[in-house]
Amino acid sequence: MIPATFNKLLAKVRKLRTHLIFAQFGSSYSTTSRLSNQIAKPHKRNILLMGPPGAGKTCVGRIVGQRLGMPVIDIDDDVLERTWGMSVADKISEIGGDGFIEEEGKAVCNFTATGSVISLTGSNPLHSDAMQHLKKSGLVLYLDVVTEDIIQRLSQMKVNRIVGQDAGVSMREILQYRKQFYEKWLDARVLCGTGDSVEDVADKVLRTLGRYEDSESEMFISTRSQMSSDPKFFSDVVIEGLAPDGGLYVPKKGFPKLEPSEWLRISSMPYAMRAVAILENCIHPVDVSPVELSTMVQRAYGQNFANQSVVPLRHLTDHQHILELFHGPTGSFKDLALQLMPQLFAHCLPQMCNYLILVATSGDTGSAVLNGFRNLKDSDRERIGVLVFFPEKGVSEIQKLQMTGFQEGNAKSMSVLSDFDFCQRSIKRMFGDSSLMGHLAVEYATVLSTANSINWARLLPQVVYHCSAYLDLLRNRTLMFGDPIDVCIPTGNFGNAMSALYAKQMGIPIRKVICASNHNCIISDFITSGEYDLRNRKLLVSNSPAIDILKSSNLERFIHYVSDGDGTLVQDLFLNLEKDNFFKVSETLRQKINLEVQAGWCSEDDCLRAIHEVHKTTEALQCQNIPQDPVEQLDQLCTIGGREQMHEALLKCMRDSRDPSHKICQADFDELAEEVETMIQDSFLRVQ
Repeated sequence: MIPATFNKLLAKVRKLRTHLIFAQFGSSYSTTSRLSNQIAKPHKRNILLMGPPGAGKTCVGRIVGQRLGMPVIDIDDDVLERTWGMSVADKISEIGGDGFIEEEGKAVCNFTATGSVISLTGSNPLHSDAMQHLKKSGLVLYLDVVTEDIIQRLSQMKVNRIVGQDAGVSMREILQYRKQFYEKWLDARVLCGTGDSVEDVADKVLRTLGRYEDSESEMFISTRSQMSSDPKFFSDVVIEGLAPDGGLYVPKKGFPKLEPSEWLRISSMPYAMRAVAILENCIHPVDVSPVELSTMVQRAYGQNFANQSVVPLRHLTDHQHILELFHGPTGSFKDLALQLMPQLFAHCLPQMCNYLILVATSGDTGSAVLNGFRNLKDSDRERIGVLVFFPEKGVSEIQKLQMTGFQEGNAKSMSVLSDFDFCQRSIKRMFGDSSLMGHLAVEYATVLSTANSINWARLLPQVVYHCSAYLDLLRNRTLMFGDPIDVCIPTGNFGNAMSALYAKQMGIPIRKVICASNHNCIISDFITSGEYDLRNRKLLVSNSPAIDILKSSNLERFIHYVSDGDGTLVQDLFLNLEKDNFFKVSETLRQKINLEVQAGWCSEDDCLRAIHEVHKTTEALQCQNIPQDPVEQLDQLCTIGGREQMHEALLKCMRDSRDPSHKICQADFDELAEEVETMIQDSFLRVQ
């Protein structure tokens, strides 16, 4: 009863947020343009087109106004020049650039309009009061045009200097300087590709408006159902983690597909900007505004990785490249998701509740999630805690030291005398225990959630680095857009592989995803045979504990994906797995699976032999007299590979965690549930 009450409250919060944005939008209407039918006619609210000089705001505004049947206002022609009784050029000559921005701002603050398409000047965003006044009346769409296109257009217009461009400052420099102001005020970005025509940009504006107006269409469904009677949106699924029916959340309409010109545009950006451009298409601005998203992404990737490229792509041999995902603060690829996910989670939470994040890990997820949630703002840490369970004998010594270093505050870890599958199964059982969930909600005003890759906000950021790898190949001119690649991924829980398939759905030309397993080869066997058989199969310890997993959670998302969203099939298969430790897909579905993924596995000896061969080809480290202490091992590695290859936060965490003492639990569900309640008592105030 209590969890259902919270879900209804979350739905009301989101509907209120939607209402505040769209209260002044009316019903849709018909025009000759198919794109125009996608949006409702704004009776009162303005559409404000923002961008640098030469972005095409005036021309695009005329097309958009014509298609929507709305009046068009150009700030230069219809406001400034009429107010001053002189041309903009004459005004600039009279009072200079700095004075012009101030006078322009005053004129705009005295201007009012409703239900119009308004083309702003390139310098309007430099005046804070003017932009605050304009934003009250409408939506600001940023025409984000390629700088080279802007410079070329201005040259054709014989414009060699713009407002604010001092002597000695190039056109490229002043355009780059202005970007920060456009990013500050936008409500939505219209990402323009190289060479996009005015008509192309107008179409993108209409699609962007349509997405804003139709926020309810970006719903999520469970992998185990065709449709939910209780609509779920991004904010809901981030908080809930697991669907009430035991399934995993996926977007009902799948991922948006970007155009080749947009991918080429994104390829020129650094990683953080790539992440913003990609994620803006996957997270509706009702849930997270572009400005808020950009702030989170910059905090996650701006200065938080040891390598400036965040995820550098290295050439290995011939046509093989390696994507380095280990430059984060815990040395794990999970950092790419878990430096951003906690911020998304905190943003989506209602203010009236406490939340405890439960995580099961087979290795590197634990330290990454502990680090990510510990680095939240103080106000968020007061109401969000994280508790990690890991197998006592199923992780490396370095991983254990990293996790056991978190034993106080809002982030704690403890081991279990069992394997990863038991830890993950116990957490899922807690989510499905209505009595436990209700008790925690009533007694402590606390809701449980998860940060494993079953949580959508954990999986989504991983899509970005698969896209980024292909974009690096474009930028390096290793291939042309459209040339296919294969992606080979060490696979345990299938989250990384699934995120690559989602990148493919967004338009990245991935031909095959190759799932590489160790001797715990349940995924490889399934992809080959179509049978998922856990009967008489035991988990084997390996040198790669992060993929020592037998129950692959995200495989459920993959079967939903490859079966074209057949929720009934997914439910039947995974209920059979829970009941009989076995399921088998049809031959037709198995063949569809093999069109998307291939798989293979290797023994421990084969794995070590391959590492040795690659090192021999690419200059082996040739480490001598390897110390037993994990911290000393890292120090020695730094002396060989270079200190810049190791994140200082990782080294500090290891040195601070020399005392290996930590809580060890029996493989008992009730004991783990008691530890959860104790963590809540230690972290949050009891409700009186």
